[in-house]
Amino acid sequence: MLSRVAENLYWVARYLERAEDTARLVNVNTHLLLDFPQAANLGWATLIEITGSLDSFNELYDEFSERNVLAFLCTDRSYSSSLLSSLAAARENLRTTRDIVPREIWEQVNGLYMEAVAHASSSLALARREEFLKRIIRGCQTVTGLFEGTLSRTQAFTFVELGRQLERADMTTRIVDVRSGNLLPRNPEELTPFENLQWMSVLKSLTGYQMYRQQVRLRVRGPDVLEFLLKEPTFPRAVAYCLDSISDNLRTLPRYDRPLAASTLVRAEVAEADVRSLARSPDDLRLAIDKLQIGFNTLHDSIAATYFSRDLANAPPHQSQSQTQRDDMLDED
Repeated sequence: MLSRVAENLYWVARYLERAEDTARLVNVNTHLLLDFPQAANLGWATLIEITGSLDSFNELYDEFSERNVLAFLCTDRSYSSSLLSSLAAARENLRTTRDIVPREIWEQVNGLYMEAVAHASSSLALARREEFLKRIIRGCQTVTGLFEGTLSRTQAFTFVELGRQLERADMTTRIVDVRSGNLLPRNPEELTPFENLQWMSVLKSLTGYQMYRQQVRLRVRGPDVLEFLLKEPTFPRAVAYCLDSISDNLRTLPRYDRPLAASTLVRAEVAEADVRSLARSPDDLRLAIDKLQIGFNTLHDSIAATYFSRDLANAPPHQSQSQTQRDDMLDED
């Protein structure tokens, strides 16, 4: 497989996962604000923190209003990770490699992008928002299902899986980082209003509420939610599950030593984390999450340096440079 094709498929999966996660975050936050009294100290700025785009937002907008945040995260083409930008990037990466995947995948991605462009601006009003966002989520999930059900288990599928699982792990840690910082008490006497409802929103942001209730069988509490989202080996959006999948897929590729070592290292950090202890110290938890995210960046760099163009080794993980890479064969030494 050409490294150009491998990188494009990797980024198709990352951008589609990013679009789905962004739509879910906006939808869950909308419901959370409707459930809370107006006196609750909640708003839309948290979503900007989760996506790590505070500087970009401040360059374009002067306040964290609902209108501004929705425009930035969903329709703003100047923000490279907005919902429309992510779908456009996924479509463009797939367009240049569509002879590698079944035609139905290209048709679904192209149709999803066209629908989002046609309806995004007019569908973010509260009355139509949920329906629009659910169509985006289901459209992205349909593409995932098409990859799973129609693409042969070749190197093409491997790079799709690597991109999807790394993006999922990254988003899970971002949500845990920002939400837990607002929810976990800094002393035993400190109580967070509506804590149970907010931790439920964390799980729903990752479509994990029902699976949590089935597997944990306890009421929704911060330490249990953190344990589930970081360490649960059977939940597809838990960090441990994503890293296990990445390691398994890397072993099917040539020259996997360096990226597998990076994956194994960050997986060990997850396994060794004392989540119960970290839950009692939000500052320590944030440091632990920051370390994991650095590990994800290192893993991305290792994959890029090994299988994509040499000059991508230090490229930021939220940025595709598919036009700059060489057409090296993956199985060359």
